[in-house]
Amino acid sequence: MTWIDFLNLLINGLIEGLVVALPALAMTLVMGVNRFPNAATGDMMTTGAYAAVAVQLLGGLPLWAAALGSMVVTAVVSAGSYQLIFRKLAGRPMVASMLAAIGLGFLLRSLISFFAGHDQRTFDLPLVRAWNFGGIRILPTDLAIAAVAAVSLMVVFVLIYRTSFGRQLRAVSDSADLARASGIRAGGLMLSLWLLVGALSSLGGVLLGMKAVVSPEMGWESLIPAFAAMVLGGIGSPVGAVLGALLLCVAQELAVPLMGPSYKLVLSFVVLALVLLVRPAGIMGRVQLVR
Repeated sequence: MTWIDFLNLLINGLIEGLVVALPALAMTLVMGVNRFPNAATGDMMTTGAYAAVAVQLLGGLPLWAAALGSMVVTAVVSAGSYQLIFRKLAGRPMVASMLAAIGLGFLLRSLISFFAGHDQRTFDLPLVRAWNFGGIRILPTDLAIAAVAAVSLMVVFVLIYRTSFGRQLRAVSDSADLARASGIRAGGLMLSLWLLVGALSSLGGVLLGMKAVVSPEMGWESLIPAFAAMVLGGIGSPVGAVLGALLLCVAQELAVPLMGPSYKLVLSFVVLALVLLVRPAGIMGRVQLVR
């Protein structure tokens, strides 16, 4: 492998990492506050991608407007799932919410397959040529995807670390009882959190659909890399989730010449298993003692 091949793989890995970071961050926020892995995140991505396809086909709108519309739709679906399902399971064992999330994911996937079929869809995008810099090939579409993902992650980090919403969210994450005693209204805060999680998942699905194709299984196939990135970065750490996604996707791309593209998902399983065995807290996670 030449250094030009290495740079091309590195660039592709970074772009994919920024896309995977969106659902990984969404899962981290739910895990850090609600204390269960939201297995429906992948199918929320699929919901957002198909909503954008529908808005673009039916309304004839540009992709950016369709993406905004899909974020609103998926945010409402996400908040509705919290109100109808996960809010009522609060306080029960984590496995109850996790199984409910798996069931919700199957429901969303089945509804999408029933109404949209199993055919692959694509967004209406202009055909562009890749820029060639001495063998280093960069698609303008990939640059747009990376820019949108990076800006979105920055906006979320500003919300988490520089606003009252983020401070209250971190307080609930540290101690829900103490936050409630301090006058923080958890109901509205949780609703806002799940709206944000839905919007993040939807945007991740749209960007993934721009880079590949839109299919009913796209979100499910992205769930394992997102979950592995969350565990690698440290469960409950937003910065760790993004860092884990970047490291994981770069490792997957650099392993393609050795393993082939078909085994990229296997590498996610390997990374997940190694992290759980060697350092369960992840890169930026905190080790907690359980009595």
